[in-house]
Amino acid sequence: MEEIHWLEQIQPSQRTLVGNRALQLSQWRQRGYPVKLGFVVSSQVWRTLLAQLLSSTDTLLDAYLHLNVDDWQQLQQVAQKLRQALVAQASLVIDLSHTIATAAQHWTTLIWHPDLILPAGTPQNLQNVLESQVSTHHPTAIAQALLRTWSQLLSARNLFYWQRVGIDLQQLDVAILVQPLHNAIASGTLNCQTDKLEIQASYGLGLAIARGEVIPDFYLVDPKSGIVRSQKLGYKTIAYGVAHLPVPAGFIRHTSFNNQNDLQVYLLNTEQQQRYVLQQDLQRLIHLGQELIRITNSATICEWALEIEGEGIEPQLAIAQCRDSLVAGETHAQIMPAPSSALLQGLAAAPGRSIAPAYVVCDLQKTPHLPPGVIVVTTAIAPEWLPLLQHAAGFITERGGLTSHSAILARELGIPAVVNVAKATQILQTNDLIDLDGNQGEIHRLRGYQTRSHLMTTPRLLVPNNRSQAIRRQVNKSVTNYTVPIATQIFLNLSQHHLLDKVQNLPVDGLGLLRSELMVLNMLKGQSILGWLPQRQQELLELWQERIAQFARAFAPKPVFYRALDWRSPEFQVLSHPAISTGQIDSTSGYHSIVSYLQDPTLFDLELTALAGVRQAGYDNIHLLLPFMRTVEEFVFCRQRVERVGLTQSPQFQLWIMAEVPSVLFLLPEYVAAGVQGVSIGTNDLTQLLLGVDRDFEHLATFDARHPVVMRAIAQIIQQAKQAGIPCAICGQAPVLYPELIDSLVDWGITAISVEADAVEVTYQAIVRAEQRLLVKSARHQLQPEISKFATELPPENLEY
Repeated sequence: MEEIHWLEQIQPSQRTLVGNRALQLSQWRQRGYPVKLGFVVSSQVWRTLLAQLLSSTDTLLDAYLHLNVDDWQQLQQVAQKLRQALVAQASLVIDLSHTIATAAQHWTTLIWHPDLILPAGTPQNLQNVLESQVSTHHPTAIAQALLRTWSQLLSARNLFYWQRVGIDLQQLDVAILVQPLHNAIASGTLNCQTDKLEIQASYGLGLAIARGEVIPDFYLVDPKSGIVRSQKLGYKTIAYGVAHLPVPAGFIRHTSFNNQNDLQVYLLNTEQQQRYVLQQDLQRLIHLGQELIRITNSATICEWALEIEGEGIEPQLAIAQCRDSLVAGETHAQIMPAPSSALLQGLAAAPGRSIAPAYVVCDLQKTPHLPPGVIVVTTAIAPEWLPLLQHAAGFITERGGLTSHSAILARELGIPAVVNVAKATQILQTNDLIDLDGNQGEIHRLRGYQTRSHLMTTPRLLVPNNRSQAIRRQVNKSVTNYTVPIATQIFLNLSQHHLLDKVQNLPVDGLGLLRSELMVLNMLKGQSILGWLPQRQQELLELWQERIAQFARAFAPKPVFYRALDWRSPEFQVLSHPAISTGQIDSTSGYHSIVSYLQDPTLFDLELTALAGVRQAGYDNIHLLLPFMRTVEEFVFCRQRVERVGLTQSPQFQLWIMAEVPSVLFLLPEYVAAGVQGVSIGTNDLTQLLLGVDRDFEHLATFDARHPVVMRAIAQIIQQAKQAGIPCAICGQAPVLYPELIDSLVDWGITAISVEADAVEVTYQAIVRAEQRLLVKSARHQLQPEISKFATELPPENLEY
């Protein structure tokens, strides 16, 4: 059996051995195009390995053949046994690793690209379910990379995939393209179509684009004339490289991304961020794209890089990968959508991607019975659906903006969501199999696959929990990636207790926003809070106290800021307050928090008693954040009730207010005099109240926190807080949605920035850059008098003009 095939030697008849991608690359390389050197680990190796694996024990084969993917526990157990059996096939893998090490002896770092080879008549475009791997050229590292690549085929998620799509594991082959990994000045994608040429570009290796950690520069080119029709500057803050290889000029070493893979994260300076990556090299890429259009005569996407192969050597343009293209005119059905084939488009509200059946909900007055693992399609998400949505694969709404409560709810749950999708409930139908892309704001109806009715009862396995994965990546990096000390604190926004274990080791300074509404909705499992009062009030108090204690315990001794219930009826109908008539309320400016407390303080007092009980239990890191404060009189009312339960008796206790209502711009000194010990800016409400917009109306989306009026208000609040000697944090969505604002926040003197877990790293990096620039600016300012003095003392003949 021939185990490896070099790209220069691959023939069209070997497609089933090497895969479509490698075959396409080999054809281009053999015709003289700049395709990277590489070879393919034959699909026959996997086939032999799988046969040995399934025949190793009768029990294992029987377990696979009788696998019920609707049984979560059984699916996990079978996946684990299969992967353990794969590792047990050590002899074959070790022998192969030495063969590959010999073939790649001149390459220091390798990248492994798996390519699925599926039987004819089945969905072909499933490549995104397998991730590329990186390793060194040592045989042990090679063996581990092989096992990591193959074991993806046996994960619980992918076993579910194969059965639902109708593919037997024994019909599934995979080839692996192995290439050397060099550092790159820039990399990106080249989308070649007959009527247009699209180029994406960012600094360093393509990993930053693939992970969605940068927004690349974009160029739209006329393929016939080569003229750039339009271009848009991206948002590029980091670059990836190989640690031990020559580094492009201007890259600032940050910290190790993964020592095992020897990858390195680099920070980009201000000049690099503010200029286009491609200067003189743009024409080379345009010419390459024109050539690929000419020879393929079909849509082709390739990944390119300007590689540094050694010091003093001119960077070389290389094609690393091709995708979403068909070889030799073959046509296949698709389960993954082709580029730009979106059926519907909206605002990307929560990141991640899910493929699952749609479940359309038109009647918002009734709480729906949602099957697990579906993508909910509705006009708007009612917050009381929270317990049901925890098992959804994602959701789509016709209304709402990026800071709407639907969007916030999705980010809290860590599920992909797209909002502001016109006519979604009319166009999509229950049982439609759809691809929901929360990164791009796109919804695709999948072709080449008929949805089965029993999909409606499947658990959410089709696509992993994107937020959990992102959080795990953050935690894995926390030991090495956050070594640069920063003065600005990073807090977390969190209200779901089931995420506590995942975020506990994140390098944050505390929990800056514990949204009590979402916490209570989860705690009550959708039941009306009025059903607990007054007969079950003591039971409710104990439940409330224990739930708050879970957060305080997880973060101790770091501070936890519990935001008191912010009544927004009719939005939170399950939390409907007895004093509120829901038919007369505007959710933007009507009954919020303190007004409901003034009408009937029963629940506010219950909250305060629960907080006092948590502190008495020894968790003195819990503090109170009062929402939507309008007047000093309202604050005094709340402070008196806080004092009544004994919270202020502890000198460590802190009483903060949210800066959401514009009156805070004029009243902050009076608030401080009345006892406010800190302020947290809520950009979502502050923006809409300053500009007279409703965050649920997408047509007013141009009015966001970047508007000069909002920016001036934020700066004024920070400066007034500094003058008053109290801390000032910001906990709205603005720093996450618009990370470029962090420069200004740090410059103005913000104390802390509170974000969701999956935004911790990008926020940290932005703070590092902002503080470094501030230090440089300060140093220059201090040195300027000395420089001027030195210049005046120089004799005229030493001055250059």
